[in-house]
Amino acid sequence: MALRFLTSGESHGPGLSAILDGVPAGLELDLAAVDAELRRRQGGYGRGGRMTIEKDRAQFTAGVRHGRTLGSPIAVQIANLDHRNWESIMAPFGTPPEPPQRVVTAPRPGHADLAGGAKHRFMDLRNVLERASARETAARVAVGSVARQLLGVFGVDVVGHTRSIGALQVSLRVPEDVAYDEVRARSAANDLALLDAQAYEPMVAEIESARRDGDTLGGVVEVIALGLPAGIGSHVHWDRKLDARLGHALLSIPAVKGCEIGEAFAHATRRGSQVHDEVSRDPGGRLRRRSNRAGGLEGGVTNGEPLVVRAAMKPLSTLMKPLETVDLRSGEASRAAVERSDVCAVPACGVVAEAMVAFVLADAWLEKFAGDSIEDVIASWQRYMQEVERWSRSS
Repeated sequence: MALRFLTSGESHGPGLSAILDGVPAGLELDLAAVDAELRRRQGGYGRGGRMTIEKDRAQFTAGVRHGRTLGSPIAVQIANLDHRNWESIMAPFGTPPEPPQRVVTAPRPGHADLAGGAKHRFMDLRNVLERASARETAARVAVGSVARQLLGVFGVDVVGHTRSIGALQVSLRVPEDVAYDEVRARSAANDLALLDAQAYEPMVAEIESARRDGDTLGGVVEVIALGLPAGIGSHVHWDRKLDARLGHALLSIPAVKGCEIGEAFAHATRRGSQVHDEVSRDPGGRLRRRSNRAGGLEGGVTNGEPLVVRAAMKPLSTLMKPLETVDLRSGEASRAAVERSDVCAVPACGVVAEAMVAFVLADAWLEKFAGDSIEDVIASWQRYMQEVERWSRSS
């Protein structure tokens, strides 16, 4: 890997931290753009009360000087404003409050509570849920924003939108109904990140119905990367294939249980003649695909078409009308613990998915166009683009 990052922090602890290593020196960073991505993650119809408390801002404490990266590890912190309500309960040091407060012994079906408790033999499952919380993804979005800005130097843009919420799907498709370059503006026009404005009211009604029932909803998000040249990734080793790396990154997002490149699951039901993209020459003599059913990836390598990936998010595990479980303290049947949560966080999941896709692409980009400074990377990229252009025309 050319890039790597770690995050730390608990949902109600003092804050979140991330260290990002491998960014070349000289990359100009826009702090406002990082904070804008953090605000996007906090938005979306169906979010809960926590998002009215937090005002996420990124504080870079290492690896950046006067707005430019130094080539050393980048450290970024995001404060948890809600920690003031949890100071004694989530204090890193000191004596726990007596009597104990907000102890969790009734694991939520679908959450990491019970599995994590068994792994570490915790009787207070707060030790698990505080880290397993999707609050951790704020740190990922900050890291992803840096990766997005690196890619932007080379004209690569990562955009996303919501394909479905619950059983309701957006009928419009990219690029058949909506051009690739229209995705960002359309998805930004509403707080569900929908390409089709006509789908908005039915989906809001579905979210409100779930809210009244004390229930939750999942959905599917789509992330598209524009401007990628052919040749990013590898066909040589299993762990370097770009589709595998994207799957790893997307499936690491809390509540994401499935992903696909292009329309992979639909393609599994069709014949090859209906799936594979035929090759021809464009008016300039370059080799191109006549369609993009493969989603921009073939054999673990980008093929020059837009990259299209999707992630399926399950309904959130915290229900206001909780499911049945067993209380660890009493050993008796009980109702699951209730933590403050969202009814639907699909648009926020889309922002996190964009961040993770941007990180994977930036990592693969720096593998292909390695350099200690951003100028080195630019020179390597320009040289490659000239060579692949000549190859495409002469083939």
